[in-house]
Amino acid sequence: MDTILEMRNITKTFPGVKALDDVSLKVRRGEIHALCGENGAGKSTLMKVLSGVYPHGSYDGDILFDDEIQTFRDIRDSEDRGIIIIHQELALVPLLSIAENIFLGNEIAENGIIDWPATFARTIELLRKVGLKEAPNTLVTNIGVGKQQLVEIAKALSKKVKLLILDEPTASLQENDSQKLLDLLIEFRKQGITSILISHKLNEISKVADRITVLRDGQAVSTLDCHDGPISEGAIIKDMVGRDMAHRYPDRTPVIGETLMEVRNWNVYHPLHIDRHLIRDVNISVARGEVVGIAGLMGAGRTELAMSIFGRAYGVNISGEVLMHGQPVDVSTVEKAIAAGLAYVTEDRKDMGLVLDENITRNITLANLPGVSQRGVINEGAERQVAEEYRGRINIRTPNVAQKVVNLSGGNQQKVVVSKWLFAGPDVLILDEPTRGIDVGAKYEIYTIINKLAADGKGVIMISSEMPELLGMCDRIYVMDEGSMNGELAGHEASQEKIMHMILKGRGKDQ
Repeated sequence: MDTILEMRNITKTFPGVKALDDVSLKVRRGEIHALCGENGAGKSTLMKVLSGVYPHGSYDGDILFDDEIQTFRDIRDSEDRGIIIIHQELALVPLLSIAENIFLGNEIAENGIIDWPATFARTIELLRKVGLKEAPNTLVTNIGVGKQQLVEIAKALSKKVKLLILDEPTASLQENDSQKLLDLLIEFRKQGITSILISHKLNEISKVADRITVLRDGQAVSTLDCHDGPISEGAIIKDMVGRDMAHRYPDRTPVIGETLMEVRNWNVYHPLHIDRHLIRDVNISVARGEVVGIAGLMGAGRTELAMSIFGRAYGVNISGEVLMHGQPVDVSTVEKAIAAGLAYVTEDRKDMGLVLDENITRNITLANLPGVSQRGVINEGAERQVAEEYRGRINIRTPNVAQKVVNLSGGNQQKVVVSKWLFAGPDVLILDEPTRGIDVGAKYEIYTIINKLAADGKGVIMISSEMPELLGMCDRIYVMDEGSMNGELAGHEASQEKIMHMILKGRGKDQ
């Protein structure tokens, strides 16, 4: 088959780290080529080299596109050749319309004046191609994440894309939206558009990829051809981590003690639309040594529930009661929630969980500065000592704790967030999508940390959109939908079918 892209012997070095080590990659015209690897394996770095984020001269090796050597100076250079990258964090402006976002920086204009009728007509045409029926003047903030992802793809199509790179495109999507996006990639393949798909969801990769290249520790270790026969997830995982993973979830024998936390008759209203009743009469509990899951579809209210409990960080007109060790506690501010023994690991680690431009040390101690201070003055030696302790305890992979968090892989960033809250000394940790956007090896390490927390007598509440994860990790699972708890299941009795049955029953759609 015709090769559209060849990357030859690419080597990229950062201070103290060789991110890419002599990587070569060939992509055939019109195929869906998947790129797999643990966080820190070099996938995103390789794509940043390809798309000009890291310009020619900042790396060793050659890029051939359409049989010509390329020397991209920036992203605009690569886009001019038809190489478009869609990052995991969408680059849309929420308060601009769909049309304005699609043509931002690429406006349809004459003599410096935007031709709005032509812009709207072209937007409708592009939206039709990606399966959206929204009006061009709809604000991006008013559509869901799944539709925003499709707007990004429409934006790529507006630039006459030849090679579309998607970095974790389904990480924040529920199953239906993920399937729509995968179906769209298959349709693009029929139209001759080539795609590179970076994803940690191995089941999705197996569905759509023609070939799979696996990176490990900055090197390309294998390329698997899906047309030679079915590729098992186990084979991909073995290449990714360099070993077999017979059990995706670490074994744990639960030792469950007394109830640590109860939430009774919890109600929350929307902060902007104060007549919208988001959380309705919710009752939940977690015991010492217990891992409790909260299952639900996107929009069920799980994050809103967690944030409202943790210092009323979300919502208004909140009512209900929180008890710790059987006694009512005040959780009306984040400070008071921490003092009561609660911690919340946000689903959005980059925007809400970390100060990306600060180092690991400062991030880990941030939630408990009194723990490293004397008379209001931070003891920098004590700070470093705490950071080093958690670096070893939780296996944060970094040359040193002075490293800025922005330079860490997703899995290691998540370990820093968890370390921050562990240093605050909570009794109960609420983990919101704790493995979102991280690879299978890093997931296993996070699962091991969760089991260790339970073994140490902590109570863990785990929110996840991945049902197999909840089934593999939890002692009990609450099922939430449309702001209400529809029921709960013992971990050993739960299944994906039972959880979906409970969701649909609550909606009155049960057959």
